[in-house]
Amino acid sequence: MIALASDHAGFEYKEKIKNILEARGIEFKDFGSYSDERSDYPDFAHAASAAVSRGECDRGILVCGSGIGVGIVANKHSGVRAAMCQIPEAARLSRLHNNANVLAIGGRLVNWETARTIVEVFLDTEFEGGRHIARVEKIHKLTNF
Repeated sequence: MIALASDHAGFEYKEKIKNILEARGIEFKDFGSYSDERSDYPDFAHAASAAVSRGECDRGILVCGSGIGVGIVANKHSGVRAAMCQIPEAARLSRLHNNANVLAIGGRLVNWETARTIVEVFLDTEFEGGRHIARVEKIHKLTNF
């Protein structure tokens, strides 16, 4: 199950991503926004990221104008590893090496064809494991700095 969310700036891409998921037979839950009317990305990004954190959704795809805001929000949630990707190779490496479970895309920074490819790469790439396991585990280890 994929958690989907966007603000007004990402609404169009979120709707197109639904089509990709439906064509692949991948279940999703849409956490909003539900139109291109002005809205605040944290409201929707928090809801979707919490679903990933709780294990209700396996991964998430979040879209706002830059991808930065939704990515920051997502990474506030325990167990979430959100990657803001502007090129397909970043999506591939985020999955291979970081086991990213949330993808953040900027609808105003990435054209649709590139965004579509980024989403497909994110969905198709599995975590490599191996030497990366210990590194990923350290992401969530709290220490005093």
